Amino acid sequence: MIYMKRLLCMALLLLAMTPAMRAEDFSAKEVVLEHIKDSHEWHVTDLGEGKSLVIPLPVIVNSSTGWHVFSSSQFEHHADANGLRQGPYGLAIATEGENADKIVENGEPVLDLSITKTVAVMFINVAILLCCILGSARWYKKRQASDPAPGGFVGFVEMLVMYVVDDIIKPGVGKGYEKYVPYLLTCFFFIFTCNVMGLIPFPPGSGNVTGNIAVTFFLALCTFIIVQFSGNKHYWKDIFWPEVPTWLKAPIPIIPVIEFVGIFTKPFALMIRLFANMMAGHAIAVAITCIIFLVASQAVAVQLSMSALSVIMSVFMMCLECLVCFIQAMVFTMLSAVFIGLARVEPAHE
Repeated sequence: MIYMKRLLCMALLLLAMTPAMRAEDFSAKEVVLEHIKDSHEWHVTDLGEGKSLVIPLPVIVNSSTGWHVFSSSQFEHHADANGLRQGPYGLAIATEGENADKIVENGEPVLDLSITKTVAVMFINVAILLCCILGSARWYKKRQASDPAPGGFVGFVEMLVMYVVDDIIKPGVGKGYEKYVPYLLTCFFFIFTCNVMGLIPFPPGSGNVTGNIAVTFFLALCTFIIVQFSGNKHYWKDIFWPEVPTWLKAPIPIIPVIEFVGIFTKPFALMIRLFANMMAGHAIAVAITCIIFLVASQAVAVQLSMSALSVIMSVFMMCLECLVCFIQAMVFTMLSAVFIGLARVEPAHE
């Protein structure tokens, strides 16, 4: 399913880049990239006649003249001849080149700690997640252990928690899994919430949080750190002096080098798996919708048939993405639990 999604995404993007399509005013490539990339402002919709509904976001930068905090609305909406959207304090947003979409000063990038669209959406997702979890926890504070099981939303949250703990964390980590439950549950619910909110095409959703490699890198880094600090002496022994023929580990440490590299490939796989699947899913869903606009200049029969096909495929992709939202959160949590469990495993004879 992963490879089919990527191939379909590539095919649609290539279609959007053909010369016939470049001649049209509508660019599917720009629409897809606009949706999946980060930005210093939150574009909601176009209002026509060159006007757009945009939510400005805070800009926090450190340039040669010191720290500056201002609204992204102070940048020009259109780029000048040099491809720069001019702003205050001699700053600008580059729209082309190697610094595209970055804030620059005299053509060079500056230290940027701005609240971008991805960061703003992530804050909203965290606030929603806290309200859901703390609201469910408050329900339990008012109940006794002998009371009937909760229903509705609280029951749904309890079902997810019990499923993740009993079927993912406990089998993956093994003995002593309890101290890893808070982190792994946080990973699952954070990823699941971000994935679901990313399906909403308007604020407070529409953010491609888990499709941003910086976010998945941080999540994978957290798992990497926990795995290394959880590793016992047998874990490190199997890396630097594994039970293989001596000639494979001395004088040339072939297997130890492979095992050592494996320490970093595991979190790297976590990062890329989540990032690639969520980004591809968003790109495909938007690209399929663009079919309607790409055939707008064709005959009526072509418009109706392709538009109907686009709607059907879009509905199918959205339903598939709802499933993928849960699967990707589950897979990241499961692999993190397995990696932690492998670092704590004891030899069979002990």
